[in-house]
Amino acid sequence: MVNEEANEIKQQQAANPQEEIDATTAQVLELAENTEAETTEVQTVDYSTFQKNDFVELLSKILADVKEQPSVAAFRKSEDVLKEVRPLFEQFKTAERAEALAKFKEANDGSEDGFEFKFDETIEKFDKLFKALKEERAKYFNQIEKERDKNFSQKTELLNRLRAIVEGEDNTDPAQIKAGFAEFKKIQDEWKSAGNINSPHNNTLWQTYHALVDRFYSNRSIYFELLELDRKRNLQQKIELCTKIERIAESAKTETVTGKVLDEAVAAFEEYKHIGPAPKEENELIWTRVKEALDVIYGKRREQLEAQKAESEQVYTLKSSIAELVETFANFSTESISEWNERTKALLALQDQWNNVKGFMPKEKGKELSDKFWGNIKTFFKNKGEFFRQLEGKREENLKAKIAIIEQVEALLTSGDDSQDATNSVIQLQKAFREVGHVPEKDKDNIYERFKKACDGFFDAKRAKNQTIEKEFEANLTKKVALCEQIEAEAVEGAETTKLAEFKAQWASIGFVPKKDMQAIGKRYISAINKYVSAMGKLSGKEREQLALQTEVDILKSRGDFSPKELNKKENDIRRKIQQVENDISLYKNNLEFFAKSKNADKLRVDVEAKIKKAEQDLAHFKHQLKVIREAEK
Repeated sequence: MVNEEANEIKQQQAANPQEEIDATTAQVLELAENTEAETTEVQTVDYSTFQKNDFVELLSKILADVKEQPSVAAFRKSEDVLKEVRPLFEQFKTAERAEALAKFKEANDGSEDGFEFKFDETIEKFDKLFKALKEERAKYFNQIEKERDKNFSQKTELLNRLRAIVEGEDNTDPAQIKAGFAEFKKIQDEWKSAGNINSPHNNTLWQTYHALVDRFYSNRSIYFELLELDRKRNLQQKIELCTKIERIAESAKTETVTGKVLDEAVAAFEEYKHIGPAPKEENELIWTRVKEALDVIYGKRREQLEAQKAESEQVYTLKSSIAELVETFANFSTESISEWNERTKALLALQDQWNNVKGFMPKEKGKELSDKFWGNIKTFFKNKGEFFRQLEGKREENLKAKIAIIEQVEALLTSGDDSQDATNSVIQLQKAFREVGHVPEKDKDNIYERFKKACDGFFDAKRAKNQTIEKEFEANLTKKVALCEQIEAEAVEGAETTKLAEFKAQWASIGFVPKKDMQAIGKRYISAINKYVSAMGKLSGKEREQLALQTEVDILKSRGDFSPKELNKKENDIRRKIQQVENDISLYKNNLEFFAKSKNADKLRVDVEAKIKKAEQDLAHFKHQLKVIREAEK
């Protein structure tokens, strides 16, 4: 009976699907590596915009992270970041040393002899952090190597101890068998605690271990009952782990298999592998359930990875189209500040579009595209900065030019010269000041206030001196108002021509009036004369028109700014206005013809007819002004 039970133990051991377990182990390791690689991928960061302090903060954070949670993935991630940021930071060091050398050579007639340069505290801190990260990584991987060697030595020793029990004990001695079984259980516990060895020898160690375990159980037919109990306990533990894996598989059908979920399944499977054998039939059934559950989990995980790959290609396509638009900005150049600002807004909008496209890109070509995108942005802002540096230089020149103009105005103010020539000079200097371009923003208000103060001082002094003249102008205005009132009062039937000549002579004898009242009193005088002429019944209509025209000419000639050149300018202005009004009238009339052919256009037709009437009145007015000017030119 004991021999039959021993044979059954051997058959169960031989039927243990170890090869299938090992194959699944390889599958777990492969998927875990893929997961680790995936978790190390991070969204691309544009380190080209970082300053020195930004790099120091970045390395400080990475160092703190790897110290707090050291792992292969964490150190791989840190290495990727270091490879990218180290060249960028070296550019700062090279640029600072080159700048210091250039200043040294400039101060020493181009010689480099005696030049010494020490990097600032920020750069030294970066180098220390960089070295610390390298040392931390070396320490971590050295520790892993030591643990690997330690585990290998420990498992080799355990196999030797197990082999010694299997090959050296006396199966007929109950005391020795009992002691051997206790030692065997101890070896089993120590083997489980030793963990896996990431080494080519791992599979051989496992095969040797299982072979020795099978031999050990085969040699203990006397303790078959104990073995059966142990296998039942193993079966119960395997069922519990199988149920756990199946629950994960069931949730994987409807939910995302994250790295955490996959790690949980892998941990359960690792624990399953370390449990000893179970009864043969139950062992095969439970293993089938475990494998099917794992297949569901790994299958869903692979589907997710494929979907992520397709999504990353889509993200790459979207970002490629944005990068193509940004590429045109790298060669942009203009002399207009507003155009630079408009292009900057457009570029920042594209940058926002880029950042709003969420998700990963394929690693290699995604990095290449990202480098190109941020490189073009950096080039644009570099060109913009150069433009504003040159603009600032031009503004400094403008500042000097405006100061020179102000000094001229201040000199005229100090001299006390308020002649017309001096006034004209100040007016020309005001025009020149306005024509000079912008000055630096910090000097803008001060330089304008200084210029305004000088100009106001000049004209205030001139006004103070001319107060007497202004009073005389006011008196002249009073006289002319009184004359207009007299003419209006005597404009009755039977008015005499001789009296009209007296009125004109009296008007001409009165001097200038304030400029603000010149136009109003002139109009009143013309209106009064026209009224008087209308009362002269012996004159024909043409004679009345001629007298009225002559009155307007006299008014025009009496103005202080009268000159043939000024008249010619006014004539040209009036001719342009006449031409414009005639064009408007022609356009309005064409529109009327169009409205006549359309329905529901009554309101529009009325509006256009009103515009035509107003334009014809303006045309008559301008033609009358032109007639007066022509008469004055004779």
